[in-house]
Amino acid sequence: KADSNGPADLGRLQRVGAKMHKEIHDYDDQQCGMRRHGTSYLVGIMNDYDLLPVHNFRYGSHPDGHKIDVKVWDARFTQGVPDGCWYGCTLSCSHAVDGFVLRTGPYKGQKVIVDGPEYENAAGLGANCGIFDPDYIIEANFYCDTYALDTISVGTAMAFAMECYEMGLIDKRATGGLDFRFGNAEAAIEAIHQMGRGEGFGAIIGQGVRRMKKIFAEQYGADPKILQDIGMEAKGLEFSEYMPKESLAQQGGYGLASKGPQHDEAWLIFMDMVNNQIPTMEDKAEALHYFPIWRTWFGLCGLCKLPWNDIVPPDNALTDEPAKIPEHVRNYVEIFSAVTGRQVTSEDLLLMSERVYNFQRVFNLRMGFGTREHDKIPYRAQGPVTVEEYESRAERYDKQLKALGYDVEKMSTPEKVAALRAHRESQYEKLVDAVYARRGWTKNGVPKVETLQRLGIDYPDVVEIVRRAGG
Repeated sequence: KADSNGPADLGRLQRVGAKMHKEIHDYDDQQCGMRRHGTSYLVGIMNDYDLLPVHNFRYGSHPDGHKIDVKVWDARFTQGVPDGCWYGCTLSCSHAVDGFVLRTGPYKGQKVIVDGPEYENAAGLGANCGIFDPDYIIEANFYCDTYALDTISVGTAMAFAMECYEMGLIDKRATGGLDFRFGNAEAAIEAIHQMGRGEGFGAIIGQGVRRMKKIFAEQYGADPKILQDIGMEAKGLEFSEYMPKESLAQQGGYGLASKGPQHDEAWLIFMDMVNNQIPTMEDKAEALHYFPIWRTWFGLCGLCKLPWNDIVPPDNALTDEPAKIPEHVRNYVEIFSAVTGRQVTSEDLLLMSERVYNFQRVFNLRMGFGTREHDKIPYRAQGPVTVEEYESRAERYDKQLKALGYDVEKMSTPEKVAALRAHRESQYEKLVDAVYARRGWTKNGVPKVETLQRLGIDYPDVVEIVRRAGG
């Protein structure tokens, strides 16, 4: 029942719900097309903007990207009905493939329903591993679901292992005979089956990038520095599937996220790189304060973010802060007030979330994490690690070095790589300083006692944890 949670003001709730329903119905087809395509529409856009991770985030686009773009998925999706998130959802962005005949594994030959693929699955299991075969992606998607494997972590971990194999950091002794190069769909699907069984090389990949780095260095003599540079994980979690090299704000969004480099807290890559809405360090720091807090609020209330930011009012661009979509923020103020009976403002919602966000940081501190060293990211997320990477985008990188005062005509490519790295790593550290200051944290990323006091979470045991950590 629509009123099963006993809202304080059902009529008010119905009015804002009707408004949101109408907006999604009227504008989604003109904007993102989530109802028709789901998140798969992003593949082509990311490829066009050099943001689609390819070959373990070496590159941001590929000539074969069109083989897994939205037209391909539209031809395969057979479900456009209310989805499993919530039956009454107007957006219904989840899509599925009916009657897919599996080619491998324990269910080989059977017809199955496959939920997805979503953008992350196509990008991670596909492009990031150099595989542009939609049928492989659907099959890999199905077996990841069946084996209870996270598709993002699987895609990013396999891409890391493939690059290590191609670079000669590991060989067939490590892979159990698998030819684990980019583009080898047969080896990739076998590795997924091995993960599901807990056997062979798949069992190594299944432990994640952080443990693979340790295993490859200790057991196969791989260079730990290279492994650190190209191993796309932070806080032990694999990166989600957006290329952050040219977006300092997204680098911060990944590195500073409480649970690791996922885009749930701060998806800033278009604001920063494409639309240039946050050009200064101060602008980026403000975005990395506001958006993680606002996005955390959705999780606290069990709400989906897509009706907030994937469909926007036609006049949104004329508002003072279009990235925040202020009219939609007011929708959620109305929803919260109608359900709870408490008349709140948008500032009240943010305060609720900021308390939780800081408490999460304190919890991490209590568990031995939560300081600056844990907010570091691999250099692959910041810039080109190898000469090959640099030369693939030489015009872009040369232009950036020239703007910094370098005479690139007199520099070798390795010298350019080193100079660009020094600059980008410095910029990331400056961003971290600015974000910490905006959040009311110390230079080491510890919430200050006065921040706890302002938020009303200065409980004795919480204050003691912070003080021991230097807050």
